[in-house]
Amino acid sequence: MRKFVIQRPYIRLLMDSLKQTVCDIIKQESTELNEISKTIWNLKELSFEERLSHDCLTKFLEEKGFHVKRHYKLETAFIAWWGNYEAADSQGRKPHVAIMCEYDALPDIGHACGHNLIAEIALATGLAVKGALQQAGKELGKVSIIGTPAEEGGGGKIELLNAGVFDDVDVAMMSHPTSFTDPRPIFLGGKRFYVNYHGKASHAAGFPWDGVNALDAAVLGYMNVAALRQQLKPTWRVHAIITKGGTKTNIIPDETQMMLQVRAPSDSEVEEVYTKVKTSVTAAATATGCSVDITDIIKPYESLITNETLAKLYETNGALIGVEFPPVASKQILGSTDMGNVSHRVPSLHPTYNCGTQAVNHTKEFALASASPDAQPSTLAQAKILAMVALDIFLNPDLLSKIKQDFENDLHKV
Repeated sequence: MRKFVIQRPYIRLLMDSLKQTVCDIIKQESTELNEISKTIWNLKELSFEERLSHDCLTKFLEEKGFHVKRHYKLETAFIAWWGNYEAADSQGRKPHVAIMCEYDALPDIGHACGHNLIAEIALATGLAVKGALQQAGKELGKVSIIGTPAEEGGGGKIELLNAGVFDDVDVAMMSHPTSFTDPRPIFLGGKRFYVNYHGKASHAAGFPWDGVNALDAAVLGYMNVAALRQQLKPTWRVHAIITKGGTKTNIIPDETQMMLQVRAPSDSEVEEVYTKVKTSVTAAATATGCSVDITDIIKPYESLITNETLAKLYETNGALIGVEFPPVASKQILGSTDMGNVSHRVPSLHPTYNCGTQAVNHTKEFALASASPDAQPSTLAQAKILAMVALDIFLNPDLLSKIKQDFENDLHKV
C-alpha cells in the first residue's frame, strides 16, 4: 500500500496524512479487532437477545476512549461517539457520520450473514476516524458507532429511527460481507404477513362432508402463489411457508396459517406484488368455502437507496488501497435489510464485499467463512475505506451538500 505523502496544497497534505493514519491504526489494532469478531461469532446471539455481544462491544469502545451510552433506546442497542458536530463554522454545524454495527445471529446456523464481521468493521472504522480526528487537532465533526440489534427480521434500526436516534445524523455507513463485491448492491424492500384460513372441523373418516377443510385452502393458496411466479418480474420475490396445518389426521383442520413475504426493488413494486399475492391466497378461500384474514407484520423493510456521491467516494478510496471493483455492477440481490429504512431517512452507503468465500449468505458454509482468517484482509480493508470516506466528508464541506442533494433527488424516484 502506498504512502499518502505527495506534494500538494495543505488540505491535500493533511488528507493524505490522515488517511495514512487510518491505515496505520487499523493495522495496529487488527489482532484485537479479530478477537472481538471471533467472540461475537462464538456467542451467536439472536435478535434482541444480543446481551453479551452488547457488553463486549461497549466495553471495548469505552476502553478505547469513546463516549458510550449502553442500552440506548433498546436493551441491546448502544451508541458510541467521538468529536463535536455542534461546533459551527460559517457553513453551519460540522458533519455527523454514523457507522452501523450489527451483531445478531441466525437461528441454528449462527453468524451465517457475517454480522460479526460487520461489527468488526464498525469498531475498526470508528477507531481509525477517532485517531485521525485527534491527529488533525481541530474539530472536524463527529463520528458515531450505532449498535443496531435485530437486523435479521427484527427491524432494530427501524425502532431506533422511530426513537429519533438518527435525527442528527448526516451520513450513515456500513459494509456487508458476502461472496461478491458491489458498491451499489440491490437490497429489496419487503413486507411479511400472515394468512389465516378458517374452516369447520369434522371427523375425517365418519363425517368428512360436514367439514370445511382449512388445510385445503392453505395448500391451494400456496399453489396459487407458485403459479403466480410465472408472471412476476425477475427482481420480484415471494416466499411462503405453512406455519399451521392442523392437529390430527382424523380431524379436518378448521384453522390453518401461512406466513408469506414479498420483496421488490422499490416500495411501490412491493405493494404491487403484495396485491397480486393477496388475490391469490384469497381465491383459495373462496374455492374451499373457507373464510380468510390477512394480518401484516409490523416493521416492513424498505428498499436500499445507495447515495451516488458516497458510492463514488467509496470506489475512489478503495482504489487507493488496492481494492478492485468489477467493471460492471453484479446486479445480484442480497435479500432485504433494515438499513434500507435508514437510507430513506439519511444519505447512506451499504456496499457488499467478497470476504474470501464463494459460499452464499445464510448457509452453514458462510457461517464458517465469517470466522475464517481468510475474511480478515478484506474486512479490514472495508474499515479503511469507510474511514477514508468519512475523512473526505469532514475535510470537504462541499461534499455534504452534494450528498444531501443526491439524497433529495433519490427520494423523488422511489
